[in-house]
Amino acid sequence: MSNQSTGTSTAYGRNRRFPRHRLDARIQLSVFRDGVTTSLWGRTSELGQDGVGATLSGELKVGEVVSMEFPIPVPPYFLKVRAIARYSEGLRCGFEFLIVTDEQRETLLRVCEVLSTAF
Repeated sequence: MSNQSTGTSTAYGRNRRFPRHRLDARIQLSVFRDGVTTSLWGRTSELGQDGVGATLSGELKVGEVVSMEFPIPVPPYFLKVRAIARYSEGLRCGFEFLIVTDEQRETLLRVCEVLSTAF
């Protein structure tokens, strides 16, 4: 692990705009690299209105853009969104959501409210 990836992770954690909430759910991702779409899966660890943390079945590079889908505890019960990898430490990654619709933003707010009251 390089010092740069650790610094990125630490700096990103300090600059979060929204709190994160514990969420353990299966996540499916696809990334387009070298002319091929690669599918990965994993488990989420935390969710905020602007991003998600997850442990994946394969490594990603900081800056890679992915399409992701994972279940949420409010309707529509699944969130499908594009995100960018903001940090990557082995199989652990942190993502920032890209181009979130108004409906998705409202859904994320509801999810975070539900998760903030969960044990």
